[in-house]
Amino acid sequence: MDSSLPSVPTFVETLPGATEVRSLDLSVVVPIYNEVESLPQLVDAIAIALKETAWRYEIICVDDGSRDGSTDLLRKMVQTHPNLRAVLLRRNYGQTAAMAAGFHFSQGEVIVTLDGDLQNDPRDIPMVVEKLQEGYDLVSGWRKERQDAPLTRLLPSKMANALIGWVTGVRLHDYGCSLKAYRAELVMDMNLYGELHRFLPALAFIEGARITEVPVRHHARQFGESKYGLGRTFRVVMDLFTIAFIKKFLTRPMHVFGLFGLISMVLGIALGGYLSFLKLGLGQSIGDRPLLILAVVLFLTGVQLLSLGLMAEIAMRTYHESQGRPIYRVREVVGQSSSARSPSPRLTTRR
Repeated sequence: MDSSLPSVPTFVETLPGATEVRSLDLSVVVPIYNEVESLPQLVDAIAIALKETAWRYEIICVDDGSRDGSTDLLRKMVQTHPNLRAVLLRRNYGQTAAMAAGFHFSQGEVIVTLDGDLQNDPRDIPMVVEKLQEGYDLVSGWRKERQDAPLTRLLPSKMANALIGWVTGVRLHDYGCSLKAYRAELVMDMNLYGELHRFLPALAFIEGARITEVPVRHHARQFGESKYGLGRTFRVVMDLFTIAFIKKFLTRPMHVFGLFGLISMVLGIALGGYLSFLKLGLGQSIGDRPLLILAVVLFLTGVQLLSLGLMAEIAMRTYHESQGRPIYRVREVVGQSSSARSPSPRLTTRR
């Protein structure tokens, strides 16, 4: 089987009236932070894994403000590795920002991401790319036999995967695996903030992507220390709330704020009416009743929630309209007479 990707450049719509030519088949994006010992082996392993594929590829190492000499090493390696590109960030912004930078500078029709610590195996890259060619938009790696500490890494990871799957509706065994393959037009349509890189499958699902996962190899860390720990749990949970909101209410925030606001106002008005009846109808004193305070708080809370919903609606419309960002995604247009631009040709594997 000839596993090469098509050589015809893909035209990807970026902004209204503009197109971007993707001149390569594959971009391998690797966020780097203090991995000076792993870098030489990593780049060589990726090159060896892709040598037999006949794909036109590039390796993009995004240095996220390393302080161990990784930056200087990347500058030297670029001189001797023709397929290597280094994107050097001014400071440490975090893995999400590093991945976003790698996506931005990539030129491949397919983008593969993996960690820079040699725990992901570059030999799995052709497998995930070929799986993508079966009609998927995103293929996620599953570290089925993960080589990490059971209590501090494996158990929290399983709990997080179950929680994320339940909240987002995207059931994957391993959200945390960095080895993933994407169609370029998919990631170019997503904006990443915070720690959202771990929720890329959920964000892709919101965009209407077809997603699957495949078992991949995983190795114990050879050099340095892990950058992950239990300290990230809080940030992950907060970002999970963001994803849940985006999934259900991004284009209709008033439906959630307005609902709770209306319920709060109705309860406040009902309690106010009841207290008014006690005061005016029965002549009872209501000034010292906690129920009066509750009625006022509920009414004011309802007004605030409705106001917040209106502001969110305005912000949502500004977000979509200022960027020319549609509220729908077209998978393909069938037929000859279409005034809208068709999406990029679907990648296929030559056999």
